Amino acid sequence: VFQHMASSECHFINGTEKVRLVQRYIYNRQQYVMFDSDVGLHVGFTPFGERCAKQANSDPVFMESRRTAVDTYCRHNYPIAAPFIVERR
Repeated sequence: VFQHMASSECHFINGTEKVRLVQRYIYNRQQYVMFDSDVGLHVGFTPFGERCAKQANSDPVFMESRRTAVDTYCRHNYPIAAPFIVERR
């Protein structure tokens, strides 16, 4: 059985002032590519993931949509997630 999974995580630091979006793509329990909004690029971890990252990073329209996902996905959903977020001290 082959399994493909995508995971998106929003990390809120100091409310919505500093927000980090991490998107992971996993195939058969192995992460092959990841997008980190702090880096601003896709990073490949396997030969297939490196090809996927290179293709995604070369498309300016796609990359612009990934970079703006911090605003459209994380900051947009912050009021919904705020009651469930655990604050670190």
